[in-house]
Amino acid sequence: MEGLREVKKDHSREGSGIDIEGSFEGTTEEREFNSMREPVLLRNRKNNTSQFHIFGANVCPIESLDYEIAENKCFKQEWRSRKKVELYQYVFLKWTFALLIGLGTGLVGFFNNLVVENIAGFKLLLTNNLMLKDKYYLAFASYAGCNMILAIVAAALCAYVAPAAAGSGIPEVKAYLNGVDAQSILAPTTLFVKIFGSIFGVASGFVVGMEGPMAHIGACIAFLLGQGGSRKYHLTWNWLRYFKNDRDRRDLVTCGAAAGVAAAFRAPVGGVLFALEEAASWWRSALLWRTFFTTAVVAVVLRGFLEFCQTGKCGLYGQGGLIMFDASSRKATYNTADLLAVIFLGVLGGILGSFYNYCIDKVLRTYSIINGRGPSFKILLVIFISFLTSCCSYGLPWLAPCIPCPTHLSELCPTKGRSGNYKNFHCPSNYYNDLASLFFNTSDYAIRNMLTSSAEKRFKFATLLVFFVATYGLGIITYGIAIPSGLFIPVILAGASCGRLAGKMLDPLTSLDVGLFALLGAASFLGGTMRMTVSLCVILLELTNDLLMLPLMMLVILISKTVADIFNKGIYDQIVKLKGLPYMEAHAEPYLRNLVASDVVSGPLIAFSGVERVGNILHALKITGHNGFPVIDEPPHTEAPELCGLVLRSHLLVLLKAKKFTKERVMTGSGIVNMFKELDFAKAGSGKGVKLEDLEFSEEEMEMYVDLHPITNTSPYTVVETTSLAKAAVLFRELGLRHLCVVPKTAGRPPIVGILTRHDFMPEHILGLYPHFKPHN
Repeated sequence: MEGLREVKKDHSREGSGIDIEGSFEGTTEEREFNSMREPVLLRNRKNNTSQFHIFGANVCPIESLDYEIAENKCFKQEWRSRKKVELYQYVFLKWTFALLIGLGTGLVGFFNNLVVENIAGFKLLLTNNLMLKDKYYLAFASYAGCNMILAIVAAALCAYVAPAAAGSGIPEVKAYLNGVDAQSILAPTTLFVKIFGSIFGVASGFVVGMEGPMAHIGACIAFLLGQGGSRKYHLTWNWLRYFKNDRDRRDLVTCGAAAGVAAAFRAPVGGVLFALEEAASWWRSALLWRTFFTTAVVAVVLRGFLEFCQTGKCGLYGQGGLIMFDASSRKATYNTADLLAVIFLGVLGGILGSFYNYCIDKVLRTYSIINGRGPSFKILLVIFISFLTSCCSYGLPWLAPCIPCPTHLSELCPTKGRSGNYKNFHCPSNYYNDLASLFFNTSDYAIRNMLTSSAEKRFKFATLLVFFVATYGLGIITYGIAIPSGLFIPVILAGASCGRLAGKMLDPLTSLDVGLFALLGAASFLGGTMRMTVSLCVILLELTNDLLMLPLMMLVILISKTVADIFNKGIYDQIVKLKGLPYMEAHAEPYLRNLVASDVVSGPLIAFSGVERVGNILHALKITGHNGFPVIDEPPHTEAPELCGLVLRSHLLVLLKAKKFTKERVMTGSGIVNMFKELDFAKAGSGKGVKLEDLEFSEEEMEMYVDLHPITNTSPYTVVETTSLAKAAVLFRELGLRHLCVVPKTAGRPPIVGILTRHDFMPEHILGLYPHFKPHN
C-alpha cells in the first residue's frame, strides 16, 4: 500500500457538513438542509466564525487547539536531555507570568476606571453647569454630543481596527478555553481596542459595563505574554520557548480571565471561581493555586492605587476601597415571611432573566443584518442607540417631581460640582431629583443609590418603575452594537431596581430593608441571565461586604437559575451558539447514545505511509485543510499494515522545509531526531508559522521520500468504531483532544476507520446526517 492512501468506509457518509478541521464538502441538498439548522453566520460559508454578523468581525477559519502533547521521537529526545535546572526554570516562569498577568490586568483595570470616571464626570458636570444657568437645550446638546462623539470613537475602533473586540468577550474566552481557536480573538489589536473601546463606550453613557471586557482584556494580556516574543519586531527570548504550545497558553489565559473579573469587581476570590465555574473547561489543583495568586496580585495593585487616589490626586476618581457597595451596616435578620418574599424575588428574577436572554438573542440576530452591511452601518447603528440613550437619561428625569433634601445628611444636598447621590437637575435649591440621581450618574453611583437603605434615601414607586423599564430595555438593545460592552452592569441595574421595587411593594409583609431587597434583586437577575451560582454569590459578597446575606443570596440565586433553566440557556451559552463557535458541552446529548463513532466519521480518509513520497504529502496538504493525518506502517517495515500514529500538518510543514529527503524508501529516523529540537515544532505566535505557500521543491525532490516516524505521535487516543458517540464525546472533551482516531473492531481491515474532530460532535453535523433525531432543549 504505497504512497497516498484513501481508506474508504462503507458505513460513513462522505463529506457532509462543515469540517472544522478541513473544508466544506457534500451535496447541494445536504448543504441546503444543514443551513436550516446552523447558527446565524455559518450558512453558505466555508470554515468561518459567526462573529461577522453579530459584531462585524472578519470572516475567518475556525481551528481547534492542540492541547494534547504530541509524544513523538523528537519530543521524547528533548525531554530526556532536559536538565533539572530547566525544569525549575519552567516552574519559576509559570509563577512569574502569573505575577505579570496580575500586575498588567490590575493596572489596566485601574486605568480604565480612572479614565471613565473623569471623562463621564467632566461630561456630567458640564451639562449640570449649563442647567444651573437655565440653558436646558444647550445642556442637552452638549450631553448628547459628548455621548455621541465618545460612542463614534468606540464604534470606529471596533469597526475598522479590531471587529473581534466588540461585545463582552466572555463567550470568546470561554470558547478558546474549550479548545476553539478563532482568529483575532486574543490578538494585540483586539487588546488595544478592547481597552480604549470599553473606556469610550462606558463613558458615553451606554447601559453597558466593563466587567466582560475586563475578562477579555485579562485573557488577551495573558495570551500576549505566552506568545514567546515577536520575530517580526526581533523580540524573541529562548527562555520563553516553554510556553510555545496551546496547553500552557490555555493555563495563562485562564489566569488572565480570572484576573480580569477580579479587577472589574475588585473580587479576587470571585474571579477565581468565575474562571472555574464559567470560563475554563479543564481544571486542576496546580492551576487553582496560580489563578488565586494572580487575582491576589490584582487585589494588591488595586488597593495601592485606590488608597493613592483617595488623597484627591486622581481627579474625580477615588471613592471607596476594594468594597464597591458597602452594605454591611444594614440589619440582616429575617423570618419566614422574609423567606417567602425572597422566594418570590427568585422566581421573578428567573422569569425576567430568561426573557432578557430571549430578547438579546432576537436583537443580536436583527443587528446581524445591519452589521453585515459594512462598517458605516455599524457606526450608524451606534449613533442611533447613543442618541436614544441620551434622550432617555436626559428626558425621563423631567417626569419626576422635585423632592426636599433630607435633614442631617453627611453629604451635600443637592450635589454640585462633583458626582454624588443627590442630583438637583432642574430643581431649585434644597431639592433634588431622585430619578436624575439614577440616570444622570455613572453606573457605579447608580448602583450605590439602589443599594442604600431606606433610612438614607427614599425613591418613589414611579421612579423605580421607570428606571427598571428603561435599564431593562436599553440593556437589551445596546448589547450587540459595535462597541465593547459587558452585561453584568445592565443586569445589576435592572435587578437592583426591580428588587427595590419589590421591597417597597412587600414592605408591610417583610422586615428586610429595601436596600437589601435591591441586592437580592441584582443577585436574582444575575442568576437568571448568567446561570452562574457559586461565583456570582462570592462576587456579590465581595462587592457588598455583607456576609450575613449569604443564606438569602444562595437561595435567591438557586431559585432564579432553576426557574430560568426551564425556558432557555444562559446568556453566554446562547451567544456562543449564535456565533457558531463549536463549543463542546460537558455532557453528551441523549440522542448521541443511539449512534456509534463510525456513524459520523467522514471519508475517504487520507493517510500516509511511514516513509512517504514528498509529492504525495504536498498533494494531500493542498487538496485538504485537515490538520491531522494517520500514519500507517506497511510491509516490508511490518508484517501487516498497522497504525503507527498521527502526524500534524504543522509538523509536516516544518519537516518538509528542512528537506531531509532520501532517494530510496528507507527509514532515516535517527538523523532527523538529531537534526530537530522540540522548539522547532513549537506553535508560532499569532499563527506566524511555516506556510504551505512558502515551500518550493524541484521535480526531483518531489519524487524523493521522507521518514515521518520521528514526528509522528505514536500514542494517539483511539476508540473502537462501535464506541457510543456519547462516550466518545465525553472522552474528547475531558481530555481536550483535537483528533480522536477510530479503529476497526475486527481484523483484516485497514488499521483505521476514520478520525473524529470537534466538528463531528456538533449537533448541526449530526442532525444533518440523521435528521430524525431530535436535540434535547
